[in-house]
Amino acid sequence: MFINYNSNPVDAKSYDTQRLRDEFLSEDLFISGSVNMVYSHIDRIVAIGISPTDQVLKLDEYVDKKAFGTDYFLQRRELGIVNLGGKAEVRCKGNSYQLEHLDALYLGKDEQEIEFESLDSEQPSILYCLSAPAHHTYPSMLIKQEDAKKVELGTLENANARVINQYLHPDVLPTCQLCMGITHLQEGSVWNTMPAHTHERRMEAYLYFNVKPSQVVFHFMGQPNETRHIIVRDKQLVLSPSWSIHSGCGTQNYSFIWGMLGENQTFDDMDFVDMATIR
Repeated sequence: MFINYNSNPVDAKSYDTQRLRDEFLSEDLFISGSVNMVYSHIDRIVAIGISPTDQVLKLDEYVDKKAFGTDYFLQRRELGIVNLGGKAEVRCKGNSYQLEHLDALYLGKDEQEIEFESLDSEQPSILYCLSAPAHHTYPSMLIKQEDAKKVELGTLENANARVINQYLHPDVLPTCQLCMGITHLQEGSVWNTMPAHTHERRMEAYLYFNVKPSQVVFHFMGQPNETRHIIVRDKQLVLSPSWSIHSGCGTQNYSFIWGMLGENQTFDDMDFVDMATIR
């Protein structure tokens, strides 16, 4: 498990390219046949890449119990899972769930004995997870791709036509603080979330995917008057502190999983950045 500490925006202004990547980018979250964790002190978020092949992977076998101070991982946490690969089965004490490609699963606080299995070793599962601290138990729930709430935004003229799929969202199911969804950019569109915004009330994490090997995404971050960028490739994760913008521009259209946690789950409270002032 890699532990990522929080960063001061004043200090971040002086970071060179490698330091920016070290602080905010996870390049190898998915390791075949293993569970890989990034534990960030930014709102205590945990990002997890789970890549079962021909063996069952048990979550708690990979958890550093000293880091969390609990008997099991979800003793004081909730978990969201999105399947980016072949069909998967997720089992926990007393229940099991089957996830097709781009299905999601919410596991509430107190779920135990969590394990993951690929149901076809020729097309292994690729499970991306986010976990947030939780102080109430909400029911676990499978969210099929077709059951996510769809929102269309942007225009082809502004190269930002996209469809937002809301999975872990107040309009779909209750959670303590964790929100997750998937945004797909339409063909010919390359920008997401521009004009940019910040939200001091919560942080955000972007997991980019559907990025072809010959393509990249330029992820823009930093305070609005001190922007920086990070080059991102397929299935790489960027952590975005509350003080930072979070916007991407690809060399082709792409998709990303967004996840948020923090003070609230209000989606229309962003602090938008005037295009005349961003630098």
